[in-house]
Amino acid sequence: MSPELFIRRPVLTTLLMAAILLFGIMGFRLLPVSDLPNVDFPTIQVSAALPGASPETMASAVATPLEKQFTTIAGIDSMTSSSALGLTQITIQFSLDRSIDAAAQDVQAMIAKAAPLLPPQMPTPPFYQKVNPADQPVIYLSLSSPTLPLYTVDDYAQTNLAQRISTINGVAQVQVFGSQKYAVRVQLDPRALTTRGIGIDEVEQALTRSNVNLPTGTLYGAHQMFNVQATGQLTNAAAFRPLIVAYRNGSPVRLQELGRVIDSVQTDKVASWYNDERAVILAVQRQPGTNTVEVVDAIRALLPRFRAELPASVNLNVLYDRSVAIRESVHDVEFTLLLSIALVVLVIFLFLRNLSATIIPSLAVPLSIVGTFAAMYLLGYTIDIISLMALTLCVGFVVDDAVVMLENIVRHMEAGKGRVEAALIGAKEIGFTILSMTLSLAAVFIPVLFMGGVVGRLLHEFAVVITVAVLVSGFVSLTLTPMACSRFLRPPGESHGRLYAASERFFDGMLRAYDHSLQWVLRHRRVTIAVMLLTFVVTAWLFVIIPKGFIPTEDTGQIFAFTEAAQDISFDAMKEKQRAAAAIVLQQPYIDQIMSSIGASTINVVPNTGRIFMRLKPRDQRPPADKIIEDLRPKLAAVPGLKVYPQNLPIIRIGGSLTKALYQYTLQATDLRELYRWAPILYDKMRTLPGFTDVNTDLQVASPQITVDIDRDRASALGVTAEQIENALYDAYGSRQVSTIYTPTNQYWV
Repeated sequence: MSPELFIRRPVLTTLLMAAILLFGIMGFRLLPVSDLPNVDFPTIQVSAALPGASPETMASAVATPLEKQFTTIAGIDSMTSSSALGLTQITIQFSLDRSIDAAAQDVQAMIAKAAPLLPPQMPTPPFYQKVNPADQPVIYLSLSSPTLPLYTVDDYAQTNLAQRISTINGVAQVQVFGSQKYAVRVQLDPRALTTRGIGIDEVEQALTRSNVNLPTGTLYGAHQMFNVQATGQLTNAAAFRPLIVAYRNGSPVRLQELGRVIDSVQTDKVASWYNDERAVILAVQRQPGTNTVEVVDAIRALLPRFRAELPASVNLNVLYDRSVAIRESVHDVEFTLLLSIALVVLVIFLFLRNLSATIIPSLAVPLSIVGTFAAMYLLGYTIDIISLMALTLCVGFVVDDAVVMLENIVRHMEAGKGRVEAALIGAKEIGFTILSMTLSLAAVFIPVLFMGGVVGRLLHEFAVVITVAVLVSGFVSLTLTPMACSRFLRPPGESHGRLYAASERFFDGMLRAYDHSLQWVLRHRRVTIAVMLLTFVVTAWLFVIIPKGFIPTEDTGQIFAFTEAAQDISFDAMKEKQRAAAAIVLQQPYIDQIMSSIGASTINVVPNTGRIFMRLKPRDQRPPADKIIEDLRPKLAAVPGLKVYPQNLPIIRIGGSLTKALYQYTLQATDLRELYRWAPILYDKMRTLPGFTDVNTDLQVASPQITVDIDRDRASALGVTAEQIENALYDAYGSRQVSTIYTPTNQYWV
């Protein structure tokens, strides 16, 4: 590339720079905003439910057949499963190079293949979602009402909000904490059944037969036809109460005579609170690889319409918006970038002390950065902390080439040559040097491009952005800088003002100090070598002892806490302890709002756990989040029988499960009994180690249970099978779904 062409063709040079500027501005306007580059592992979560089934039954009858099929899928990095009362969740994490859409198709095929091996009593087949359960939701919404029942509020939440939010591009799932979906519950009295000689299976069959929604055909006449519609569908508890179950002694036995029939909820062992008010919480999770800010903006665009459609008595609040912290972080880095540009220009002016000589090399900074935005858009990058950090660091790099070009041209002008002649000769002399400087600086980042794993994904964008900026700056230094010097550079004058003379004396003093220090170093060569070697040793020692981590914690204005009680705790007792912990949190001056929930969920399937999400006040009104956590620990420890594990969630979560602590150690064994024996031993030992806090385990097999020992001989003599016994137990204690109420917008269980 010859600089002479661009010096002699200023219009061509100007148009090239204008094109770089134009495309860069267009790229900047179209670039999405994110916190970090996309480093998400393709993750899929499979969920299955069998109400009333024990954790052992769920693990052996549901999880195992599915896991055996999933292990045949290529590209699986890790697979974990959790089984609890009536629930199983399997999280499959694939390698970074695997497409999540192709992986989802493989998972769906394996679910279909395992379907014949699963229990036929499952109300719904297993389903998958393209979501990492360890990833924190991008937005929390709460719905509450002081007058309407919770199942009505839940209907608005799941029908009006959740379904429409799920259709937004990039939304993986909408979790509903404290779901109170409407259901009709029949609570039978064993004494009433015994007195009338009615078995619980008869009640089940009567409910199934009496609540139907079947096609009934069409009546055709000579001139008109009629759709036939029967009233076989019952819609609420009042309609079920007079239902005739059987006849005894010629008299009908109605359902209301055998127990209570009430309007209730489908899952009555979960609850959520917004601050201290019962509510239904929607937590929206994004798909791995999608942009958080774009997803949140699309959700927020729907909120005015949601509020207009909801009754006035239903309150819709935004509990937390993750995009706010992302935008604040990006704005902080953008301010640092602008500040660094201003400082670089100021330093150039202080040394050159010539306005035109300062402006010409300074033009390389905005042109290089703005031109990089166009390349970022073409490569599918985002404006995030890493890319802006790369641009901030390259501010000092991109101006070097232009300063070298300028200094060489000024040297020829000081020798008496004209501006154009000096620019032609100086650019020709230094052009190859600038080209080699640019390529050598860009080559430094080539090894980073070939790094693998999460770190490689994280730094790949950093290396590409800084390399593009350096290449653009080299192009600008070989084109715009010599052309601008040939047209606008003022020749160095012989007379200067007092400020110039004072600064010149200061620089001469610095030069003399450097000269003296250099002479001293040359006279004491052994001491210099010894200091250099000592520096290497101290650097290596500091590298060894300095704390190391994957990525520093960031204060995003939130704290998440798991709560855990005894494995045999009842739902009512867990509710009391959870509300006590939430009350302590609400009393803290740095907490703005909280969400609290208990019961099994997609985050944790065991019923003795709860969750507290805390939104903090703005940063200028509180200490750092880690300091608040340290202050909360002793206060929350005062709740008897409840362990609370607060944590500042990292912005990058490795693994497919949200754990109660930052680090996770996994035990594996081929013998399940050995695993059950050694896990508590290791847990107790780790609790005694110094420096460890929040040591916990997800192995919960100590819950008390009642075993029904079937006397098969006596059962056979009475004409009762083991299947009938277990079905009767399931009907009595398992909340079996025996019928379905169909409505135009939803379906409800009986």
